[in-house]
Formats: sequence, structure tokens, C-alpha cells
Amino acid sequence: MPEGLRLDTPQVDDGAAIWRIARDSRTLDLNSSYSYLLWCRDFAGTSVVAREEESAEPVGFITGYIRPERPRTLMVWQVAVDESQRGKGLASALLDGLTAKVGAERGIDSLETTISPDNTASQRLFTSFAERCGADVARSALFDAGLFPEEGHEPEVLYRISPLAQAS
Repeated sequence: MPEGLRLDTPQVDDGAAIWRIARDSRTLDLNSSYSYLLWCRDFAGTSVVAREEESAEPVGFITGYIRPERPRTLMVWQVAVDESQRGKGLASALLDGLTAKVGAERGIDSLETTISPDNTASQRLFTSFAERCGADVARSALFDAGLFPEEGHEPEVLYRISPLAQAS
């Protein structure tokens, strides 16, 4: 973790801060503030936040869940870092911490996420994660742009990273 930050499990009262970080990223699909509160309640065990050590305020997060049909697969839903913390390797530290935590608790052997074709930062994050793990990356179209109700939404490409030997 970058200096002055610590990895933690999200709490319900982190929901508003996580929503703000997602909103301010200007790259994520912003969900309702209510959904972030629920996420912090129902999926806290498969999600992480980075907190400033002094204020305990969240400055980054990853939300994830275990796929019901694939109980050894962690699906990473959103990754965001506050603008004040970008460029310090925080997203990588969050991803490494989350997979180590969930791997130890649940024995995951693969990670999935979706990335739009124009999101090069996320592509680099997950590709470098796979390299650190010595894992393969399989890419396939998951959701075509036409499935989204709003116009102009890019397709979502599924990245499946496995095996995660170090995470299990």
C-alpha cells in the first residue's frame, strides 16, 4: 500500500464516499448511491477500500463478488481511486490485497472483470495483475453495445484471469 494508506473492509457508512469516488472518476458507470450502500453491506467480504490512516476516509475501492455459478471465481465489478491518490500504484495494491484476502478465505482460482475497449488504464491494471500472478488472460465479448439501453455505451469485454495459484 502507498504510504499513509491502509487496506480495509468497506462498511455501510463508506457507501457515500465510494459513490463520490465512482462519480468523480468520470470513467465508471455510476450506480445509485443506494446501490453502493447495499454493496458495502452485502458484498463487503469480497470488496476492499483504501483508507487514509489519519482520517480513515476512503480514497479508493474495489467492489467484487463471487460468481454463484463459479464459486472459485471473483468478479471485480468496479475499481476507482480518488484523484488525489492516482499515480501511486494504489489500484494495483487494492487488487493484490483483495485477491489475497478473498483467495485465503474462499480459495478462488480465477478472476473476471469487464472492460470497455477505450479503458486503457483498466486494461493495463488487469494485464499487469495477470503477469504478476503468472496467469493467463482470456478475452471475449460479454455484452455488446446494443444490449445497453443508453446510446453510445461501449461493449464490455470479459477478461478472465486464471489460474490464480498465489490467491488460493
